Amino acid sequence: MSQFEKKLAEMGVTLPEAPAPAANYVPYVQAGDILHVSGQIAKDESGLITGKLGHDMDVAAGAEAARACAIALLAQVKAACGGDLDRLVRVVKLTGFVNSTADFTEQPQVINGASDFIGEALGEAGRHARAAVSAVSLPFGVAVEIDGVFQIR
Repeated sequence: MSQFEKKLAEMGVTLPEAPAPAANYVPYVQAGDILHVSGQIAKDESGLITGKLGHDMDVAAGAEAARACAIALLAQVKAACGGDLDRLVRVVKLTGFVNSTADFTEQPQVINGASDFIGEALGEAGRHARAAVSAVSLPFGVAVEIDGVFQIR
């Protein structure tokens, strides 16, 4: 078990199999030591995490949806690294999209669910640049979608 996965296990998290793409795209593209991971939508063991922030979902629930996206991102990184998550050097950038109403302004607090999880799980390697933006809707009505850029060896 990799060092990162040991930390995840201490946190009570086991990475799932990397989700398959839902359309005509690939889950990740590697260019040199940079790995671009396609957007991961909010999903847990019960299925899709749907909702609109500022309407029928609060910030805490949105942050949990963002955390679910972060877990899926790490699952994709592990797959791209041939099953060895310790090939991850660092998280470079996350871009979070929040399904929210026009007057909702707490997108950063929602995406903190992913950033806080990544930071706790990966330590210094998890410190990243980030964007948190509003979207009028997201695929399948999910609350959050996050894509990421990672450096791997």
